[in-house]
Amino acid sequence: MAGDDRHDASCFADEVAIDFPSVDLALARIRRAFLAEERPTKLSTTIRLSGHEARTGATVPVDVPVYSMCRHCGGRGESWTEPCSQCEGSGAELMRQPMHVTLPPGVPDGARFQFSVTPPQNITTRIELHVLVN
Repeated sequence: MAGDDRHDASCFADEVAIDFPSVDLALARIRRAFLAEERPTKLSTTIRLSGHEARTGATVPVDVPVYSMCRHCGGRGESWTEPCSQCEGSGAELMRQPMHVTLPPGVPDGARFQFSVTPPQNITTRIELHVLVN
């Protein structure tokens, strides 16, 4: 395989014949991921700390938004010929993932932290955590 061919997403264009139109987006995503071109989705959430927690550091519970496979259509994005009404044909839905985040002492109001969450068998989601100090 020539060096330029491995970065050409069209190299898989005729490899798979699929009768489900909603799979086109998923197949394109698989191609991009295989070719290391897909970037994780970025979402944000906010947590509130007391002045004491901000000064001394704290471990706080937070529900972060993550994308996961649509439970209604099983990730297909459709029900026979109609797009899925729950995920609007994307095959993914926004869920809340409970976790605990440990923040260091001296966190200022307005601080932002970034991290990635990959629930089992789901899409990696980048999270931007905003800190508000009361």
